[in-house]
Amino acid sequence: MSTITKRTRAQESTAAIERMYITMRHLFNRGFYKPMGVSGETLIEALLQLRPEIYGSVAEEKTELDGLVYVLDRLPYGIEQCSYINLTSDEGYKNSGFKVIIPPKRRRNCYRIDDEQMNIEITRGRSDIYDILTHLTFMFIESHKIATRIYDEEDKTILRDWEKLEEAIQKKRLSLNEREVALSHMTNILGRTFEELKHAHKVFRTKEEPDRFLKIIYWLGKIGLSEIREGNKRTITFSPILRERLGHHIHGERWANEIKKVIRKKGMQNRPLHIISANMHSVMNTLFARKALGNSVKDKSDLDLYTELSQPENEGLRSKVVAYAEKNGMTSIPDTSGANINAQLFDLKVSGHFSANEEEIPVLFVMDYAFGEQAYETIDEFLKPYREDDGIKEYLNLASVSIMGKAGILEGGKGDLMIPTAHIFEGTADNYPFDNELCAADFKGHGLKVFEGTMITVLGTSLQNRDILKFFHDSTWNVIGLEMEGAHYQKAIQSASRIRKSISDKVKVRYAYYASDNPLETGSTLASGGLGITGVKPTYLITEKILDQILQKDS
Repeated sequence: MSTITKRTRAQESTAAIERMYITMRHLFNRGFYKPMGVSGETLIEALLQLRPEIYGSVAEEKTELDGLVYVLDRLPYGIEQCSYINLTSDEGYKNSGFKVIIPPKRRRNCYRIDDEQMNIEITRGRSDIYDILTHLTFMFIESHKIATRIYDEEDKTILRDWEKLEEAIQKKRLSLNEREVALSHMTNILGRTFEELKHAHKVFRTKEEPDRFLKIIYWLGKIGLSEIREGNKRTITFSPILRERLGHHIHGERWANEIKKVIRKKGMQNRPLHIISANMHSVMNTLFARKALGNSVKDKSDLDLYTELSQPENEGLRSKVVAYAEKNGMTSIPDTSGANINAQLFDLKVSGHFSANEEEIPVLFVMDYAFGEQAYETIDEFLKPYREDDGIKEYLNLASVSIMGKAGILEGGKGDLMIPTAHIFEGTADNYPFDNELCAADFKGHGLKVFEGTMITVLGTSLQNRDILKFFHDSTWNVIGLEMEGAHYQKAIQSASRIRKSISDKVKVRYAYYASDNPLETGSTLASGGLGITGVKPTYLITEKILDQILQKDS
């Protein structure tokens, strides 16, 4: 007699993620879908079953405010007003009269075509599509919750609250009293306390739109009501050009060729090259900040100096460092390929850090953060040999690849460190063990917790679920954290060194991450806010350890 074993929450959540990605691929191939129609139901049901930590109370009747902040920071301004959302490739809109809209927390170009339509450019691969569709699904769920409460046939009081909100947003500017009256009416619409709404209002407030929060809720409700009452369903489309180009590394190839042209133009192609995936300030500041600012910072500790440079109001100090660095061997390479990854080259011969034989002096190539699968696309293209006009292949003299990034931690808190020994690619059988030149011992004694073990490369941070993460943490996989690029980087490196033989199999790799959040702790997810100055110490500590290894080996 067979026994039916009840599935665990982790297994159910894993199945929900799989359904979401299969559905997303199907809808992309189809070319369009209606999020609140039959075709969008699978996505909604899977997201509600998954209940990602970052989306908090998405499965409850009340509106999820922190999740809404997180999502709208990563989607274009005004998208809540649009019934038609068109995902496109880079199709020439940047040369049009349309104003480009770039979300605060995601580098992607978006264009408001008219009152009803928003175009979002996809230049960073499938991860970008998954990210956008997941956020949009959350937004549509919240919109539908608001509309359903307003449309409740039994409770006409909420309809009155909605009419009062509608009156408020028609006014050009609200007094404090009028604003608080509007927020009071919204408590019934959203199922949240007055205090919670006052806080959300402050978070969404901008100089141009002090009452943006009221308008966001109004438009989410208005379009949701239009769907329920008139059947005017929102539509998401994928342009034919995007569907044709996706997966062909078009932007990654352009990006890689641009960088390699600069390297050749400067005659650096035969020198040892060290790739560092990081931000656009930490390597530059570590090498040049003290020299650039001189006596004005001589009494400051390194941490105080880097913290001061990270403050928004200190643009003047940052400009001095950039100017000094560019006179002493740094070349800035702004991205023009559409990949949205800026880069820097550091000629350590010019910087004065080396006095060895010129051909042996290393070059640092710093690239800004890639996004998910884009990490494979860019590094895979960059590590291919450069072809000259006469067809001759020119191989890079690659010495090392160092990856620094933010990641979710499963034990510890914001700012703590993770040193991986392997990357597991979620949802596949792809595992990437490697010899990391960095180890936990390198970071001891700096007041931060350091964890060493396996990292899981996830398909999207917004889908992470407490049950799945707890399973990985507690099982023999010894997972210490999660991020989105590690397996993609390592796949490109291993393909180039072991299969294509375009780089040496002796290339050193370094991976180190600092914690942006702990999705296993309530109130510590990405939706709880950014790192602020907490990220300064781990960022520069990792940068210094990477540079120490490069400089000690080659100096």
